[in-house]
Amino acid sequence: MMKEHPELEEEEEEEEKGVLKKAVVALLIVIVCAALFYFFIYKRPAKKAESPEIPAEETTEKGTLPPVQTDVPAIPPVELDQSDGLVRELAAELSVHPQLGLWLKSQDLIRRFVAAVDNIANGLSPRPHISFFMPDGEYKTIKKGELYVADPDGYNRYNPVVDVFVSLDSQKCVALLRGFKPLLQEAYRDLGYPDTDFEDTLVKAILELLRAPVVDGTIVLEKRVLSYVMLDPKLEGLSDAQKHLLRMGPENVEAIQKKLREMVLLLGVPESRLPPASYYSPMVKGF
Repeated sequence: MMKEHPELEEEEEEEEKGVLKKAVVALLIVIVCAALFYFFIYKRPAKKAESPEIPAEETTEKGTLPPVQTDVPAIPPVELDQSDGLVRELAAELSVHPQLGLWLKSQDLIRRFVAAVDNIANGLSPRPHISFFMPDGEYKTIKKGELYVADPDGYNRYNPVVDVFVSLDSQKCVALLRGFKPLLQEAYRDLGYPDTDFEDTLVKAILELLRAPVVDGTIVLEKRVLSYVMLDPKLEGLSDAQKHLLRMGPENVEAIQKKLREMVLLLGVPESRLPPASYYSPMVKGF
């Protein structure tokens, strides 16, 4: 049987194909839009949830702060226990102060440095590990009745130490620190910290010293068997590391803390994370 209007049927068939194509295209557009919506709207918040914003107090301890870019020197391969010669050679470029070269004659430089930093970070005195640059003589005091006061002239014993420290090129110090990081990390593992980043501990040690106040006034002491005790409870309540810093005198403390702030900023710690400089007048009756 012949079809009466083949042309109309062909047109209708073409129209059906056109509608079908449009439907397929529309479906594809919907699928693509849905995929984009899922990725950018749902997927992105989930990613943020995995990396929440870290409170300021935790940033340095977890090593999450972006470090300041420095030109890290290429350190030739060397064993930790044979590294003193290389350390002396590279560290000599940190300052032109002649006293620095005398300090660098000591042995086990990296191990001593790491141990001293660890002590400070834990509030302990670093003296056992840095005796090679400690001033000669006893801590000077003046006796007043049954008590003693810190002798201001005794602070001058520390002037050479402070002069060398503030003469260091801070940016070169940070660069050298990162160049020697594998050896520093090895020495820190040997101290019993296999999973802790030494740079985080260094920042913690710097913050510990920055929390020490600059004492504006007389430090009154009471002599004990082997040492002196500060009669002001706030000062005596400081950590041993902080009290050791106070022995250098207020002007030296200010100079050291200024240099430490400069260095810790180069390590990538934001200024808002640093404790503000503080000044304290001891409160002891009769003085």
